[in-house]
Amino acid sequence: MNKQQGGPRPPMGHPGGRFSGPIVKPKNQKETLLRIWSYLRVQRIELISVVIFVIISTILSLVGPFLIGKTIDDYIVKFDVSGAIRMSLLLAGVYSVSSILTWVQTFIMIRVSQKTIRRLRQQLFEQYQSLPLAFFDKKQQGDLMSRMTNDIENLNAALSQSVIQIVSSSLTIVGTAFALFYLDWRLALVTLIIIPLIVWATKQIIKRSSVNYKARQRDLGNLNGYIEETISNADIITLFGKEKKTLSEFKVANEKLRSSAMRADIISGFMGPINNFMNNLGLSLVIGVGAIMAVTSGLSIGVIASFVTYTRQFFRPINQLSNLLNTFQSAVAGSERVFEILDEAQEVADVANAKTKEKFVGDVVFEQVEFSYEAGKPILRGIDFHAKAGETIAIVGPTGSGKTTIIQLLTRFYDTTGGRILLDGEPIEQYKMASVRDHVGVVLQDTYLFSGTVRENIRFGKLSATDEEVEQAAKIAYAHNFIKYLPEQYDTVLKSGGLNLSQGQRQLIAIARAILEDPDILILDEATSSVDTMTEVHIQKGLNNLMKGRTSFVIAHRLKTIENADQILVIKDGQILEQGNHESLMREDGFYATLQRQLMS
Repeated sequence: MNKQQGGPRPPMGHPGGRFSGPIVKPKNQKETLLRIWSYLRVQRIELISVVIFVIISTILSLVGPFLIGKTIDDYIVKFDVSGAIRMSLLLAGVYSVSSILTWVQTFIMIRVSQKTIRRLRQQLFEQYQSLPLAFFDKKQQGDLMSRMTNDIENLNAALSQSVIQIVSSSLTIVGTAFALFYLDWRLALVTLIIIPLIVWATKQIIKRSSVNYKARQRDLGNLNGYIEETISNADIITLFGKEKKTLSEFKVANEKLRSSAMRADIISGFMGPINNFMNNLGLSLVIGVGAIMAVTSGLSIGVIASFVTYTRQFFRPINQLSNLLNTFQSAVAGSERVFEILDEAQEVADVANAKTKEKFVGDVVFEQVEFSYEAGKPILRGIDFHAKAGETIAIVGPTGSGKTTIIQLLTRFYDTTGGRILLDGEPIEQYKMASVRDHVGVVLQDTYLFSGTVRENIRFGKLSATDEEVEQAAKIAYAHNFIKYLPEQYDTVLKSGGLNLSQGQRQLIAIARAILEDPDILILDEATSSVDTMTEVHIQKGLNNLMKGRTSFVIAHRLKTIENADQILVIKDGQILEQGNHESLMREDGFYATLQRQLMS
């Protein structure tokens, strides 16, 4: 079937850097983590190797400071140059192996992450293709895009970076604490005094940063929305001379963003200096107390040097962990949003033993059809008509009366909530959904063209069509008349949505697309509403040829175009108010006749 449908996050940065944005917490973290693991466990060998490499590289990084102390006490103080050189080479080897293992574990984890994200992204996209139209009616496109991009990328960043660093930081803290107490328990206690202060300061900054970053994201979203709106409607702004008003409103929105961003950045900017102060304070305590102990109790210079190195190694992962855990929480929350979509019920499956039909005659019957999007709010009530094969059925009525809903039921975008629809004498549900849609051609009022050439967009109606068939369809739709004047004719590349064509030209290409499909049932939903009168005359000739021998449903506001229809259904408030051909309805002098007189006056 020819279907037509019509705030960036701040960069994650290095975990040791300043806080990067608002914390979003998952609703059910345990369940979400188990689902993430279900994607990861197929690569358990790689994950086990990563854990082993993390443990080894962490141990090596802990051995380094101990060797530095031994080198000072056993060789440097004793002026043993050859021994000092040997220890220096050993230190170089230890740190080199640790660095190589860190690179290897990062490389493996990135591969694991990318494979997982590729699978998850593929599943989410496939789910989008399988969800019923009602789902998209209730969701914002921006939110669905955000789940496909931001939420999945947050998980990608967490898997490829945060997981390793959380494990490494935790092991480093535990291992360093053990090493400190092994060297000297008294000096180790002095080192630990500063930790509660670091944790408290970090929590206070993150708490205030979160509030301000949320305000910044809100103001950024508002500004982006305003920019998109003004660019999309630049012609309206110019026609009404509202440039100064637009600039004034932009200035206000821009100032709001500046103010909230400044507050957020200033508060989060305290993180680095405060952490440095705390680290240096802890280091000063170690050096000061260590110096006193060296004088009073004979603590060796090597042990003090080891403590200085361990202290720096101890505080850094503590500072990192809070940010890493917050980043990981946001990633889990994003995964939860992705899983919410994956858990949505897909489009109603075909009934057992559903039929496939190569060709439909096109006999359509609506028997007391009822439909409502929400319980208790009926859209269609008792719709009853018979469209015989080859007939043209026109549907007219006020906006919101249910005209398009009738078409959506026929294409099975939705299923009836009462009554039934017969297609060639069988309930429409007895046919496979794909079989019905493959034989129904639709041209909607809101035309959408894809990025690609004109030829590719027309061929979307029948992918196996030859170039000659594409051009023939364009000629029937009277699209060839303007295509031949395009820079590359049928090979002209269209922007997304066909924005480098006029609305009328896009409509003509959409009609050519439906013609190429050669459907058994044709649906025209305001198909000529966006073309000028002369073009409409040409299109109508092509459509008249196309509709011969096919059951056609035409929704139109221009009543002149449907006067030759076999049946005209006048819909109002979800019910058929009048039914008949043009002449009989004019004789009835009812609602349809009133509409005709209003158009003529």
